[in-house]
Amino acid sequence: MQYDFIGFFKNLNAYAAIDFILLLAVVAVIICFFIYKRNVKVLFLLLGAAVLDIAVNVGANALADSHALQIAKYITHFVVIFNIVAACVVYQSDLKNIFQKVSAARNIELHNSSDELRASTLEILTACQDMAKQDVGAIIIIDSKGDINDTILDSGTRLDAVLSAPLLESIFITKGPLHDGAVIVRGNRIIAAGCFLTLTQRNVNKEMGTRHRAAIGVTEDTDVLSIVVSEETGIISVVKHGEIKRYMTMDKLNDEIEMAYGISANVKAVIGRQQTNKKKHKNRRFL
Repeated sequence: MQYDFIGFFKNLNAYAAIDFILLLAVVAVIICFFIYKRNVKVLFLLLGAAVLDIAVNVGANALADSHALQIAKYITHFVVIFNIVAACVVYQSDLKNIFQKVSAARNIELHNSSDELRASTLEILTACQDMAKQDVGAIIIIDSKGDINDTILDSGTRLDAVLSAPLLESIFITKGPLHDGAVIVRGNRIIAAGCFLTLTQRNVNKEMGTRHRAAIGVTEDTDVLSIVVSEETGIISVVKHGEIKRYMTMDKLNDEIEMAYGISANVKAVIGRQQTNKKKHKNRRFL
């Protein structure tokens, strides 16, 4: 039996041609998904498939022909299910991190008062000052919003200990088992120590070593404050959003830590109210 391919293509209408093209587009999306596996491009592929499904259904409903785009409508319904499942599988670690950030930020807010955060600030200042004087290298990450994921935390040793200057100094003591990695701080607790961070790929000053590159790298991807004490020079530096500030004094470091904890505004507001009250009392004396 000889099939008339020429007659078949002659009888194709515009709807059938569009159906065929859309089917090829869906196949291409699926193939690209398995090629890229986990990439930012995957997200655009999934979003593109979802938009395609919406466009097909809207277009089919707008057409008078009830048989128009039947294959496309059938296929794209399964594409929607594929999108949901694929997004959950491919981005499961990202979704997990989002929920962890929300949970961590809420726990810090609920369990740490301003007084506790100011006390933690003082402990960090004391530790940094002592380590700088003794040329002990250190890297402290203040993660107030819970941006640091489990991959980084699990690369070190989980402690979940109350933050104190002696504990920080003992962690970074030379030849100690955890001194090479970073300490992750949330609120008034040390969550983990000896954590390994991704180094920045940017060109940095040759005077800055691995600790500085790690401190810059972690702030490029997360909203944290990195504090670095140089082992060679004792210089204290802070890094925020990939920008490093060196030669920090204790007053400047205090401001940076309080800002990271979100208590600077509260402190300034209290000082402002105190000054206003003093002025009122002075004015009353002269009345």
